[in-house]
Amino acid sequence: MRKWIIGAVMAVGLAGAVQAQGTEIEGVISRQIEAFKVDDFAQAFTYAAPSIQGMFRTPENFGRMVTQGYPMVWRPADVTYLDLREEAGRYMQVVRIEDTQGTVHFLGYSMIETGEGWKISGVQVLEAPGLSA
Repeated sequence: MRKWIIGAVMAVGLAGAVQAQGTEIEGVISRQIEAFKVDDFAQAFTYAAPSIQGMFRTPENFGRMVTQGYPMVWRPADVTYLDLREEAGRYMQVVRIEDTQGTVHFLGYSMIETGEGWKISGVQVLEAPGLSA
């Protein structure tokens, strides 16, 4: 019985930690999206992981990539946070974004924790749930 209680307490503690991380992660993604909405690419760039910043080198290059490759992130009509998953020490936040034309997109935000807090280390477009071949 005692082992079960200790296990239950640990599970609740871990769930609370993941929930707290989820809140922080959602905050970072939300702040980046808000920066995109007003074309503040310099601010949006600060939420990118060092590897992403190194890849694009300037906020202007980063902004061009987003506006051309991820218009649904640049100008979303609606954003909903879904599952947060931990995979091999990294966290993947699944986000449902509806664009201004009403099309729904599912994106996976890869997140890493740095000395400066959570950063976005990549975004990938995911298949819509239930539509896989």
